[in-house]
Formats: sequence, structure tokens, C-alpha cells
Amino acid sequence: MERLNEKTETKRLLIYLVLSFTMAWAVFFAFILTGHRWDGSDPNLESFVGLGMLTPLLAHILTRMITGEGFAMTGMDSMMMGISFKNKKWLFFLFAIFAPWIYLEIGHALILLIYPGLFDPDGFRQLGISKSRVVFIPIISILQGTMISFAALGEEGGWRGYMMPKLIKLMGTKKAVLAGGIIWGLWHAPLTCVGHNFGTDYPGFPWLGILIMCISCTFLGIALTYITVKSGSIWPAAIMHAVNNANPSILAVFTNVEKADEIISNSILGFVILDIPMVILGIICFVLLCKDKGAEKISR
Repeated sequence: MERLNEKTETKRLLIYLVLSFTMAWAVFFAFILTGHRWDGSDPNLESFVGLGMLTPLLAHILTRMITGEGFAMTGMDSMMMGISFKNKKWLFFLFAIFAPWIYLEIGHALILLIYPGLFDPDGFRQLGISKSRVVFIPIISILQGTMISFAALGEEGGWRGYMMPKLIKLMGTKKAVLAGGIIWGLWHAPLTCVGHNFGTDYPGFPWLGILIMCISCTFLGIALTYITVKSGSIWPAAIMHAVNNANPSILAVFTNVEKADEIISNSILGFVILDIPMVILGIICFVLLCKDKGAEKISR
């Protein structure tokens, strides 16, 4: 019976992965084949990426329809779309809101410590805001990220809402979070190939970028999986994902991006330095997740 159940879960997972990759890559390659590049000059860029972000959740829904799993919103084998603040679960929503600000602020501080020449005291002027309002940047970014978390819900509704419970059930927590991060990173590969996140001017393009993306997605994915397990909901992960993408950092405003190409040897190095605090958070969450029996429970 256990072997039959494992075979069924493997089949469901494979159907999900085929659907999520096929639909997303169709969107991403449509973006590439029509001549677009990630250079910041095309107003349609975010629309393409936003559309692609919705495909994991759509794949989740289609997989449940195809396999007849059902659509429970809460409980075991559900879509985990319910929200509960009981048993201090509200703490994980606060964590989702403020953790990205903290680790990104520390990441930008590391960049400025290593490359002090990047500090620009008048950087805020490029954004057309006064110096007195700089302090409100994290608040605005957090609010924007929280409000647009429905877009990140497209990814988290698939990765944390469907893929991770299946992987945990089939592999156990330790192997599942590593496999899940690699899958998530590879899913981004078409965008990485056109310069999303890292640009195109770095040694080993695009393979090094794809590798770094897999590593980054692994550690961020561990943190997102942890708060999903602890809250029993994919909403904290969606919020944290959205706030992370909004980059709520004050120091980012005082970092001269134009000088970065001259001072830092390549864009990959800057990304790696920025990600160090997030990696440390991922390691902490990995230890906590492996000790928590709740990870096994959400997959049964």
C-alpha cells in the first residue's frame, strides 16, 4: 500500500513539474523569441515575468483536476490557502514581512563595507525623493510587496503549496529542500539566459548564473518552506517572496549601481555578497526544519 501511494505521489509530482515548466517556459521563451532582453528598457518585461509567476499555481490546480486529488483549502494534502493566527502563527506573518528587509539591509551593508567606493550620499536624488523620506523606503516596499503578494502567490501556491509537500513525502525533509531549490532555480533558467538578476556580462554566462540561481533558490526556498510548515499556510511565503522582490533596503538607495560595474569584477559577485545574510537565514531554517516534525505532517 505504501509503495502504491509512493508511485501515485511520484506520478502527481511529475505531472505538476511538466505543467509548471511547460507553461512558464512557453511564456519566457515567447519573451525571448520576440527579441526582448532584460535591460530595463522594455515596459513589457514585468508583465511577462508576472505572467510566468502565475504558472506554478495554475499547474497546481490543473494537476489536482487531472489526478482527482480534490481542492481542500486547509488540512492534510490541501492547497494550504487558509490563514490561521492561532498558536502564535501570526509570528510567521510578521517574520515574512520583516525578514527580507533585515537580510537585504545587511547584504547591502556588506557590499558597502567591502566596496566603500560604491557609497553615494546623494543616491536618493535619482529616485526623486527627499532625504527625509528615505527612511520610509522599507515601509513603502513592504506595503507594496504585501499588496502584490498575489503575484508571488502564483509561485508559492505551486512550489510550497504542492511541490514541497510531495517532495518531503517522497524524499524526506533534508533531500526535499535541496531538490526543491534546484528545481526552482532551473525553472528560472530562460530568464537567467537573458540577463534577469545577473545581466549577461560575467564569466561563465549563462551556466554560472543558472548555478548561482539554483543555490540562491535553495536557501530562500528553505526559509519559505519553513514558514509554510510552521504556519500551515502558503500566504506567509507569498508575502515574504513579494517583499524580497521589492528590495526594501535603505542602503540600496545609497549604493551607486552604475559604479558597481567598474568596482565589482562582475555582477555575480555582487549578487553573492548580497545573498550571504539570506544564506545564513536559510541554514538556520534548515536546522529548525529538520528538527520539526511538522514538515512530515504537511506531506501526509
